[in-house]
Amino acid sequence: MTPAALDEQREKYLSLLSEKFPTCQAVYTEVINLEAILNLPKATEHFISDVHGDCEQFDHIINNCSGVIRERVRSVFRHRLTACEQAELCTLIYYPDEKLRRVAEAHLDTPTWYREALAQLIELARYLSDAYTRSKVRKAMPVAYAYIIDELLHASPGEASSRAAYHGRIVDSIIETGSVCDFIRSLAALIKRLAVDHVHVVGDLFDRGAHGDAIVDRLMAYHSLDIQWGNHDICWMGAAAGSEACVATVVRNCVHYQTLDILEGSYGISLRELALFAEKTYADGDVLSPAEKAISVIMFKLTGQLIMRHPEFDMADRLLLGHIDLTAGKVRVGGRDLELSTRDFPTLDPKSPYELTGEERRVVDGLVESFTHSRRLRRHVDFLYEKGSVYLAYNNNLLFHGCVPMRPDGSFRPVRMGSRHVAGRAYLDACDRMARIAWHERTPEALDWMWYLWCGLGSPLCGRNIKTFERTFVLDRASWAEEQDPYFELACEAPACEHVLAEFGLSGGAAHIINGHTPVAQGRGESPVRGGGRRLVIDGGFCRAYHSKTGIAGYTLIVDAQGMRIKAHRPYDAIGDVVADRGDIYSDDDQLEVNARPLIVADTDTGAHIRSQIDDLTALLDAYRTGDLPERGGAQGFPRV
Repeated sequence: MTPAALDEQREKYLSLLSEKFPTCQAVYTEVINLEAILNLPKATEHFISDVHGDCEQFDHIINNCSGVIRERVRSVFRHRLTACEQAELCTLIYYPDEKLRRVAEAHLDTPTWYREALAQLIELARYLSDAYTRSKVRKAMPVAYAYIIDELLHASPGEASSRAAYHGRIVDSIIETGSVCDFIRSLAALIKRLAVDHVHVVGDLFDRGAHGDAIVDRLMAYHSLDIQWGNHDICWMGAAAGSEACVATVVRNCVHYQTLDILEGSYGISLRELALFAEKTYADGDVLSPAEKAISVIMFKLTGQLIMRHPEFDMADRLLLGHIDLTAGKVRVGGRDLELSTRDFPTLDPKSPYELTGEERRVVDGLVESFTHSRRLRRHVDFLYEKGSVYLAYNNNLLFHGCVPMRPDGSFRPVRMGSRHVAGRAYLDACDRMARIAWHERTPEALDWMWYLWCGLGSPLCGRNIKTFERTFVLDRASWAEEQDPYFELACEAPACEHVLAEFGLSGGAAHIINGHTPVAQGRGESPVRGGGRRLVIDGGFCRAYHSKTGIAGYTLIVDAQGMRIKAHRPYDAIGDVVADRGDIYSDDDQLEVNARPLIVADTDTGAHIRSQIDDLTALLDAYRTGDLPERGGAQGFPRV
């Protein structure tokens, strides 16, 4: 673009900006507002990964903000409330409905109890609101009570007695009108909203646990978040887009993990035809149920066809149906004949092992129809695309679920996509584009790529040679071992991490890679901190299915103005027990980094954006002063961050 064209474009932009800020006074006001925001404390970020459908655990982590609520309660009330009283207050914030019901059942719901609870909640909300502009706090308030909460939050302890009486009368009116329980719920919601400003979900919302749908519902109601797709998420996304291989994989996983309710109850996907076909075709009482055998064989036939369509995926070693010897009861894997766990393969034609039978084709067509026409699933997948991506660079942290494919020498491994090879950041960008093409255009190539992103060794969401066939049908557990991309070992050292960070434009001691995907077995001495502190792996086995393997109930990460803390959570009881016993998810807090000074908004990506806005406003002010643009005059409103 020529300098003249740039000047013309700049002039048009300033002219548009002048519509929002039509006078010098309007510009002054906005610059003052933005400069003030730059000096507010950096807001708290909350990182979560590998939830795997465990909605109850996820809800509690969101409600207690990975212990942030408990920490703030302790900061405010440590000299005035006992540990037991602090726990009672935390429980009221986490689960106001359940707590209020139990208070009423115990006949403790007196005006005195309500007055004390309201006073504590208001004081805590006032403390948390100091990190934000009043405008942002007002936007966070429930609309029905925004005016009243705003009045109460900005009451000063040392104000005149008449003003104190005014606020006391507001509280009395809340109790007398019978709105106190609703008001407490609103305050609890505001406190949780202010305690954490933004959530990052580093992949894998689905599978293993039964309620990935409920987790997505909760995230859809959350105030500010982003999602980095995991390989389990991309498989569900591919299924919703119509990939037959992804549909079969999702159904097989649900059958295997006995989480069929998410399909039939949550998304309205009928499994009746599959069940009838399986019962009629496969033997019962075998090592696998008829349904699991039926959908597994269908899945391996479909994925076999896909692999043969895409030799560039380099997955010929996964074409194992064609190497089954039913007479011997063995399958040839990697040059070895291994014993099968079952010989019940009635639909397998040795001459055409990857061809579906007519009945199998009807089952697949029905499932694809159900997946692509589920309105609720479509809403959820729309949300995953809206808020999600393959990776994200945010406040000097690089977030992605799995890996950046590498060679053993540490260079980025080129992966063939169509007629070209791409590597590093360009490859992850290309995978992101391919996933969006699959959803919006549903081209056959893009739909096939969704399956590869789920399980390919060269997939940045997976990075493993997944051995589903061996784990399903082969007795020799040694064959189950899965080859991993060199990234996972190389990124345990600082040089590889710095190489990856530099590829994405991040550098310096404060830059980190944040991954999920590979469960960290703390019980066996593994650490989530890798690469000299440059890489953090926060998959600690969130889902209960992993607790025995990892020894904990998941990792989360908190980044705030003071520094960075990784939380190793201990398993907890059911929500009813938590409320009754004033329980919580307790965490071992590992302070990874302490900032030399508390960070402010100016130190963040938001700060960089605000400084850019200030530069634009300064240019507009210069244009007004020089007469290049006339002031417009009149009334105006000013946007607020």
